[in-house]
Amino acid sequence: MKKVILLVSVALIAISCGNDKKIKQEAKPAVKQEVVEEPKKETSLKEVTILLSSSDQMQYDKNELKVEAGQKVTLTLKHTGKMAKSAMGHNFVLLKKGVDIPKFAEKAMVAADTEYIPKGDDIIVNTKLIGGGESITITFNAPAKGSYDYICTFPGHYTIMKGKFIVE
Repeated sequence: MKKVILLVSVALIAISCGNDKKIKQEAKPAVKQEVVEEPKKETSLKEVTILLSSSDQMQYDKNELKVEAGQKVTLTLKHTGKMAKSAMGHNFVLLKKGVDIPKFAEKAMVAADTEYIPKGDDIIVNTKLIGGGESITITFNAPAKGSYDYICTFPGHYTIMKGKFIVE
């Protein structure tokens, strides 16, 4: 009699384990449905967030930024140093193609009243000047495909604080 009870118990356990497998198999399509929904998230790839840090050593932490043409770009410039804006201010200035950087920097150097942003149409977008411990965020649409220069226009910084903004 004990053997019969033991066999029935083992059979019930085996049957119930088999049902668990069926339940787990039935749950798998729900996971597949989630995977099918993932491509919808790709539509949000039209936006990109960039953190660009600068320091008291007159350096950006990145010398190349890549985005897609027309992509919405949110760029945050963070000054990780401690020096004041008047002594070691930094900004991000994205220039149009073909701009002569040294000539542009000469114009910027004498534009103290506009935080070293000269008048004209050489700039695609720029941040304001910030000092140590500060950060600033701008949002813009990436320009057409190509390679663009970005610099800091605080006097003397452009020779070191520069990079390529590559639009694919």
